[in-house]
Amino acid sequence: MMNEKLEPIERQLQNLLNKADEFQAHLVYRHDCLQKEGLALVVPTYLRTCHPYFTYLESTARSCLPQRTPLPPYIRSRLLQFSQQLCSRLEQLVLMYASFNFLSLEEADPSSVSHFYIGQCMMDRVRVSMFRYCRPAPFLAGVDERSGCGLYKRMRWNVERQRESQAETDEKMERGRGGSNTEYYFLCYEDVLTERNGGDYESGREREADTESCVVRLWSIGQWVQTDPDPQKEDIYDWVLCAVPLGQYRQLLDLGLEEPSIGKATDCLLGVLFSQEGHGNGLTAT
Repeated sequence: MMNEKLEPIERQLQNLLNKADEFQAHLVYRHDCLQKEGLALVVPTYLRTCHPYFTYLESTARSCLPQRTPLPPYIRSRLLQFSQQLCSRLEQLVLMYASFNFLSLEEADPSSVSHFYIGQCMMDRVRVSMFRYCRPAPFLAGVDERSGCGLYKRMRWNVERQRESQAETDEKMERGRGGSNTEYYFLCYEDVLTERNGGDYESGREREADTESCVVRLWSIGQWVQTDPDPQKEDIYDWVLCAVPLGQYRQLLDLGLEEPSIGKATDCLLGVLFSQEGHGNGLTAT
């Protein structure tokens, strides 16, 4: 019975994957017959058509609302697998079009496809939107590389917390002010130089470790904390005169050496968010 319920969802996934295969075939075999402008629009348009499917998968699998009965673990797991499968295929398609110079992956370029939307879920009064970076992007995009922090982004979550009641939110929206407060969280990695033991010296000598340097890739989840312009100030000139906002990375969770799947990474973030929910002062770095 579960498989029968999943069948139409999986069929829609296959339709989207087949469409990606068609776009790839057009690029490889017939791109000389098409205008460059047309090809440059193909992938961004296709990514937008995938938004409703991603939203359905993630919201159905994750959303925790009072009136909704939790899904059986098997169905939840399968829905998140579909999301991972489509995300991986879209990432491959974007990178291929970029290799033919039909797309830009530079985050500072307004027309680039540096990242794409992969779903949204709602838990109580917290809305979480998810994005995947097509290739690792510097955490401080647009800032001089020499002043960078060595962190590279692979995922981003926009977390919107509704602080007011619906009536207060509607009133603020009528006045042109938002009724939510958005926070930004990232899945990042950093290459760190470490030392490891290479073995002991020959017998007869005092045992001594022979160390050699190596680079390891450490994964973590952290929060963007803006430093300039100061988010506590309301001076409009600070925002107008600031070419690139600056911020710091506040690490919340150490994930070790292995890159997590998009589903596991989101599970980790949600675990951190809701384990510390209700403490009044927001999240604390760990």
